[in-house]
Formats: sequence, C-alpha cells, structure tokens
Amino acid sequence: MGIRLWTERLKAFFEDRRGNVALIFGLSLPVMVLMTVGGVDIHRASTVRVNLQDALDASALAAARSPYTDPADIQRVGMDALRANLTNYPNIILREDKTTFVLTEDQVVVADGSVDVKALVANIFLPPYGQFMDDYLPVGAHSEVNRSSKNLEVSLVLDITGSMSGTRIADLKAAAKDLVTMIVQDQQTPYYSKVAIVPYSMGVNLGSWVNSARGAPVGHLNITDAAWAEGSWKSISDITRASPGVITANNHGFSTGDYVWIEDVEGMHQINDRVYRVVRINNNRFSLEYWAGWGWATLNTRGGDGYSKYDDDGRVRKCVESDCSVIITTASNHGLSDGDTVYITNVGGMTQINNTGYEVRRISADRYSIGVNGASWGSYTYNGRSWCGQYGCQWRVFRNRHNQLRWFEASSCVAERTGPQAYTDALTNSAARAQFNYSGTSSNRCPTDSIIPLSSDREGLKTAIDDFRVAGSTAGQIGTAWGWYTVSPNFNSLWPASAAAPYGDDDTLKAVIIMTDGEFNTPYCSGVIGADAGSGSGSTYDHIGCSSTNGDPFEQTLSLCAGMKAQGVIVYTVGFQVASGGGAERVIQNCASSSSHVYLPASGADLSEAFKAIGRDITRLRISK
Repeated sequence: MGIRLWTERLKAFFEDRRGNVALIFGLSLPVMVLMTVGGVDIHRASTVRVNLQDALDASALAAARSPYTDPADIQRVGMDALRANLTNYPNIILREDKTTFVLTEDQVVVADGSVDVKALVANIFLPPYGQFMDDYLPVGAHSEVNRSSKNLEVSLVLDITGSMSGTRIADLKAAAKDLVTMIVQDQQTPYYSKVAIVPYSMGVNLGSWVNSARGAPVGHLNITDAAWAEGSWKSISDITRASPGVITANNHGFSTGDYVWIEDVEGMHQINDRVYRVVRINNNRFSLEYWAGWGWATLNTRGGDGYSKYDDDGRVRKCVESDCSVIITTASNHGLSDGDTVYITNVGGMTQINNTGYEVRRISADRYSIGVNGASWGSYTYNGRSWCGQYGCQWRVFRNRHNQLRWFEASSCVAERTGPQAYTDALTNSAARAQFNYSGTSSNRCPTDSIIPLSSDREGLKTAIDDFRVAGSTAGQIGTAWGWYTVSPNFNSLWPASAAAPYGDDDTLKAVIIMTDGEFNTPYCSGVIGADAGSGSGSTYDHIGCSSTNGDPFEQTLSLCAGMKAQGVIVYTVGFQVASGGGAERVIQNCASSSSHVYLPASGADLSEAFKAIGRDITRLRISK
C-alpha cells in the first residue's frame, strides 16, 4: 500500500499544472532581459564597427601611401592616422596593444584594429543572476590595402541654391567635409588623392579663372561730350492764338527745318515740353510744325484748337536731332549700329544720364543718340564712360520678357557653353569657351563661393565648404559641366597648377559626385536667364526675351553625363529629398554610372551616410579586403 500511495502522489504532482506560468517566467527572465537591454549595446557596437572599418581603411591607405618600408614606420604612420580618424567617434577606447599595421612582402598593408565600446545598459546587476556582460564590448576590424594603388581625382558638384537654406546646407556641409576627410590623405606619394569643389546655384563662379575661360569683357570708351541742344536758350515774348500760331523770339537764329524745344511758357501752357519743327518767318518770328504720327503738321494755337492765351515768359532752344535726344560723342570709333545698346556711367553735369541702359541710333563713327530727351537734364561738364551693351561686353543691356529695357553687369559666373562643344570637354579654341553670365537682382546673383579645382589641401577644402552661403536658382547643368571639366585633362591649360591626369591612365581613378535637392530651372540665352526658364528661376523681369539656346537643363545634364562617362569618369548622383517622379529624380537615376551609384537620401542623417558610402566605394578600389 505504501508504494502504491507514493506512486499515486507522484503522478498527481506531475499532472498538477498550477503555477506553471510563474515558474516558466522565472526561468525565462534572464534571457528576456539579456535580449532586451543587451540588444541596445549590440546595435551600438555594430555602428561602431562600421565607423572603425572606415577609420581603419583610411589609416591603412595612409600607411600604404607613405614612403616607408620599415615595420616601425608603417606601424607609426598607421597608428597616427587611426588616432586622428577616431577623434570623431567618442565613447570608444582604442586598444593599441591589439592594433597592428604590417607591410607584407607582396606590398600589401594588413591592418587589424580593435576598440572597446562602453556598455550603456547591458552590464546591470540582476540578483540573483549576477552581471552577465562586461563594462566594455570589444569591436574589431580588418583591412588590407595594396600599395600598388591609384591616384584619386574626385569632383564634388554641390547644390548651394536658396532651397538648401537652414538645416539642409548644414547637413550638406557636414557630409561633404566627412567625404573630403575620407578621400584626401596626408601622404600624397607615391599616389595622390585630390578633390575639386564645384558649388553651383544660378551659375558657377570661376573666380580668378573666369576671364581665361570665357575671355575678357569689352570695356568702355571715354565720353567727350553729351548734348541734346545747340546754341543758347532764346526768350519768347509772344505767341499768337492763330492758324498758324506765331512765336516771337528776337534774334532767334533758327532756319526752316530746324528742330526746337519749348518750355516754361505761362498761360499757353499746352505748348510746353514738346519737340517742334521750325518754319522761319524772319529773324524775330517763326511758326511751328508738330509730328502728327503720319508726318509734320502745322501747329494752330487758336482757342478752338485747345490752346489758352499766352501770358508771359517761355524759352526755346534748337535741338541737335529731330527728337531732341541726347547725343553722345566718344573719344574713338564706338562701332555701334542702330538698335545696339549701351550703358553709361561717370558723366559729370548731366548726371541723370548715368547708370542706365539705352538703345541707340548711330549718327556717325563717334556719335550716337540714346533716344531720350535731355531738355530737363543738366548740362554736360566733363568725363563719362560709354559701355557697349551687347553679349561679351562688361554690361548687357537687353529687352526682357515684358519688352522692357534691363541691364546687368557681367559676373564672375559662367553660363552654359553653346555650339558644337556644348556637351564635350574640348577647350581648344575660342568657339569652345565658356559663356558670359550676367547676374540679375540681389535674390538671384552669381554665388560668392567660387570653384576650387583639384586640390590636396584637405583643410582648405573643408574651410571652403564651411563658408558656403545659399542663394539663387538651380542651374545644375552648369555645375555638372564644370564638375567634369575639373577632372578633364583638356582643361589643364585653365589651371595648370591643378592639372588632371590623362584619360585612360590605369593609375588614376576619376569620379564626379553630383548633388542636388531639386529641379533644374535656369537655362540661358545670350548670357541672361532665358524666357523659358522654369518656376523658381527668379523674376521674369530679369529674364531675357529669347528662349534658352541649349534648351531643357535636364536634357543638357544627361548629355554632359553621357559625355563624361564615355571618357571613363565614374558618376555618382545624390538627390537630397528630391520629389519622386520629377525631372530631378530622372536625372539622378540616369546620370549615374549605374544604379549602385545612385543615392536618394531623405534626411540629413541619410545624406551623411550616402556620402560615406560613396567615399567607401571610391576608396575600395584600393582596398583588397
């Protein structure tokens, strides 16, 4: 009976399921805590591993580029570079005793690095289980760099338009500086690594290289005289109310067919401020004709013609031309034709003429009319400058989309190249030169940040990026072109100190990175933003009346990308928060060398990661493992 009783009780015990949940939870608690809090540190360690890999790759590259072969020197150069590269990553401890840089007999630098990452939550004490992780998590990385590497020539084409203001430009600056740090190494022998920077908005500022690229603008001619009238004013003493009206001005000296201007008449004020043609009666009296639209007609001054009775005063003066317009005399042949334009500055006395553009009528080789009456202006006294207003001149005077006369000065920016070399990198004759860019209003002027051709001055490049100031519309096609030109050997004559290697050089990798945040909306005609420019390209009052010479900016960009890819240039594209399905995304997708060279970051963090990924991709061509 005793054995049977114990057997039944044992069976009941195993069949009793009360308290199972609590028992299972108690046994599972350590595993659950480990999975929850430990996962935080495991994710953090994974992030550190990526950063360590980047830093170790760059350091191994630095050791490989150094001229040293002695093991101690290789270790020293690698460690110095690694310490510097890790300064951007806090809360980690470099294990120098477990970090090595070794040059093998095959001229490969083998690097192994290790860091400790401080655990944040996973080393907590859990009674009665105890501490289940250490205070620090070890993270390691491995890199191998073949010393028989390549030169790097990388151009950063960066959008600094008005839409990049605020956090966008801050994110771009941080990402671009990180990329420069990754690519440009301290050691520039036996292989160099250089970066060019092409900031763009409504154009690309070429700075001190602009005249060499497009030619110097045509300057001014000195003005020796500016006059609208001849002789002196003659006083009017009477005007009859008759058909025709007769003016009395003693000793007027006018002849029939002369043109005159009348002003300051009291009473018969309707006669003032108009041009008339003289019909001489005698030395003291004459009648007038006026322009009726179809020809010159007799001026009748009767009350029924709408004229009041003459009261007092008034004066008359002979005009140089039939419209009493101002006639400019230049010190030498001006070379102008009817309809050409000019811009005038620095005239003394007749100051109202200054700082304005005009359409001209040619009178002689050294005289022209500006088509504006000067009777109410001061008299010319001295000096003055006459600037031509055509394309290629210092000033561009043109009719805008609303048929109004506008004038802009040539800037240090350039517009698209035109003609047969528009989508090549040829720079062999004047026909292939860059185009003038005439800046508009203050909201859409040439950017102050200028191009930097290939440079190994890492800190100088980063300082230039820090100084970026955003403004203006988006001429991405111009930025793309000059990104290509900075790595093109055909443009070496423009900046010989920053010359690019020949195409097809097995020792050189050429890459262009094109970054934008939106639509390309700024094409040009005759140096001014075209009439067909898109929304966001500035005021239409600043657009010239002709459509763009090269057409759609997106199509221009695609042609330029095809040209540089045909020369072996690797093209990366970065569309920062670009709209899905728009023209910008199409260019981003089609300009790149392949789909793996396309990046569409949606945030500042994504942009930083995109640039780092590009940096890793560029340098991986030198990294064997």
